[in-house]
Amino acid sequence: MLNPEFIIGIDLGTTNSIIAYTEADIPEDQTPEIKVLDIAQITSNGVVENRSILPSFIYLPGGHEISSGSTELPWDSENKKLVGEFARERGAEVPQRLIASSKSWLCNVMIDRNKPVLPWEGPEDVSKMSPVESSSLILQHIRDAWNHAMATEDDRRKIENQEIFLTVPASFDAVARELTLKAAQSAGLSNVTLLEEPQAAFYSWIDAAKDRWRKKVSKGDRVLVCDVGGGTSDFSLIHVTEDNGELLLERVAVGNHLLVGGDNMDLALAYLIAKKMADAGTRLDAWQMRGLVHSCRKAKEKVLSDPTTEEHPVTILGRGSSLIGGTIKTSISKQEIETAVMDGFFPVCELSSTPVKSTKIGLQEAGLPYESDPAVSRHLANFIHHQKDDAGNAAGLPTAVLFNGGVMKSDKVRNRVLDIIGSWQDNEKPAEIRELNSEDFDLAVARGAAYYGLARRGRGVRIRGGLGRSYYIGIAASMPAVPGMPVPVKALCVASFGMEEGTDINLKNKEFVLSVGEPVCFEFLGSLTRKNDTAGEIVEDWQDEIEEITSIETTLDGEPGQMVRVTLEIKVTEVGTLELWCVSAENDQKWKLEFNVREQNEFGI
Repeated sequence: MLNPEFIIGIDLGTTNSIIAYTEADIPEDQTPEIKVLDIAQITSNGVVENRSILPSFIYLPGGHEISSGSTELPWDSENKKLVGEFARERGAEVPQRLIASSKSWLCNVMIDRNKPVLPWEGPEDVSKMSPVESSSLILQHIRDAWNHAMATEDDRRKIENQEIFLTVPASFDAVARELTLKAAQSAGLSNVTLLEEPQAAFYSWIDAAKDRWRKKVSKGDRVLVCDVGGGTSDFSLIHVTEDNGELLLERVAVGNHLLVGGDNMDLALAYLIAKKMADAGTRLDAWQMRGLVHSCRKAKEKVLSDPTTEEHPVTILGRGSSLIGGTIKTSISKQEIETAVMDGFFPVCELSSTPVKSTKIGLQEAGLPYESDPAVSRHLANFIHHQKDDAGNAAGLPTAVLFNGGVMKSDKVRNRVLDIIGSWQDNEKPAEIRELNSEDFDLAVARGAAYYGLARRGRGVRIRGGLGRSYYIGIAASMPAVPGMPVPVKALCVASFGMEEGTDINLKNKEFVLSVGEPVCFEFLGSLTRKNDTAGEIVEDWQDEIEEITSIETTLDGEPGQMVRVTLEIKVTEVGTLELWCVSAENDQKWKLEFNVREQNEFGI
């Protein structure tokens, strides 16, 4: 590969994607400048504009739905799939042809993420895409937009020849990370390293603060990164420590992947308006409700980002031949939006509060595993309450909070979260929970990813992170058969929490028996809470703290029925993925255990 001219950070978001960049080689006496690339995209029928944000939506038009040339892009005159602003707008009107939340589908264990299933429940005439393909299509658009804007006269400036840092939720497990990397490679992006989004947001804060960041945090600080975006909520804890007088940063905890965010709020506002209209005698059908949700998103974004806006108009399309004449106009006030968001999603709660679980109904629609409790504050309490130090004691509350995500543009929302955390203190003189000010809640992750690339070259501060959870392989116990009792499965820790990129571990002191030449299945497990297990440790009773992630189904090379004594090798690659190898104890033969995403769902289908 050519020496990269640029370091590129890509935020492949659930609702929006952004690309930031900086020059790779800058003289030591110059300060690197991180810029955001405006991405060319279709914004309305036949109109192409440059925007700093690319909505992460794909629209698949019908055969005669859009006129010839209206989907043409500067780099593709035959383009048949819409990505970006117009895709989101058109998809609000025809949602059955819209692919949204591709990133959340990447970590949905209920489906085969390599199979064409999106749009979910789309019509038969739609050529569907897999979550990996749809994520790749968004990255392809970013690739082509970069190359069109930056490399038309010099192939060395093409994005394929640059160093790329692609962000993922901190909660993504090893399989979801592997699939993200697969999507990037399918888009032609080979030199890619993965980075957790909350860390990227923190890197952006460091970049904005420059050398002053050391005056804004102190040894012993516990910084909560609270990222509430359009489709997900993501929590991470970063501890500030000290070594020989130098402040160090370490990511010590990550939360679950929570499918609750701005999209839920848009829906809540739509139901609020629909109820008011029903009370006044006007009922909206399902088609109008979908359009209303779209209008509520615009109203929420405007009101939360602009404190001077007291009211925002909302338009609902009519039905029948006279759509314009039948248009319904109403409005929603700033107070209504803030009340719905604050009371419904950030209610005051105790630190001991847990997310409310709804009563399960026997049959459910298949789809994304949305959270049953929309209260972000209760999810946050559950995350903080379960954090323990190395001795197993409560780790203490955050002393500072860095907010990220479009929802956090609202001063009232941020202050509510700070007040809630402050109320969890049990001493008579509670300390102030500080806010670390973010310069931009939309662009921070992409900018921080570019900064991380600089830091890896010695031009910035690094956060110690490593794996965000501990990983395990199920091991069948060696014991006599008992009628009616399945063989117990123990959890062998193969990678511990915090294991750094580029680390290799060989469990030479533990031998196992591997079956080759015939189909076998390995259970791949993980835990966000067991942070002190070390590689090689066996956990016998793991049901409450260790969760199944996926299976690894394979037929390993060898004579059918042959049993081979093996040890295990584990590697956390430099790009942020996990590799597992079985190594023969008798010779140099190795078998790689490839992650498999054809999981059984909870119904055993």
